[in-house]
Amino acid sequence: MGSILLFLSGLTVIGAWWLSRQGLASKPWLEQGTAGVLPEETPAPPYRVGLLILLAVIGSLFALFISAYAMRMQLPDWRTLPLPRILWLNTTMLALSSLALHGAKRAAERGEMPELRASLLAGGISALAFLSGQLLAWRQLSNEGYVLAANPANAFFYILTGLHGLHLLGGLAALGRTIEKAWREHATKRLRLSVELCATYWHFLLLVWLVFLSVLTGWAGGFVDICRQLLT
Repeated sequence: MGSILLFLSGLTVIGAWWLSRQGLASKPWLEQGTAGVLPEETPAPPYRVGLLILLAVIGSLFALFISAYAMRMQLPDWRTLPLPRILWLNTTMLALSSLALHGAKRAAERGEMPELRASLLAGGISALAFLSGQLLAWRQLSNEGYVLAANPANAFFYILTGLHGLHLLGGLAALGRTIEKAWREHATKRLRLSVELCATYWHFLLLVWLVFLSVLTGWAGGFVDICRQLLT
């Protein structure tokens, strides 16, 4: 349990650093400029700040669930369930979706509408493929007898993957509106913020899923143990 919590603490530090890079940790009152003149600054769009706050809240929620997972797995009635192989394909689909939205963001910055539309569609289709694969993983486990109430490990798996899937569904709703807007607009300028927010949200969900996968497979604890051996 200590190894997993140490791993999560490291991710929290990385997340805090990333948020500070987005401008939330800036202190304009400490900036120096010409005497008697306040430094000029460009305020961040409210939607961007709101998304960053939302990601911090969601990240805290997932961290609490993973901490509960780490504590519960120490009890004797814990029976680790085998992970379906389709999870690796699902991970690839989510990574492709994140890359596609990153490409959409770059296309919006360059003003390339055809590439923007194609990247948004590719990101949405890959995300739907990920969710379909998650449902297949649930069905496979259920058919093999690993139902929700059979063991605490099963319950945590369904809860963690279900929560992640629900947040991705919410992101797909926003992405759908962005895609619809992309087909109505002729210039990318009015789409830049929406595409940027979708891409940031997708990168975050990919990171969360990779953390889930590392915890479910035991890689998180193993990674921390290796680091401890290297430092001693």
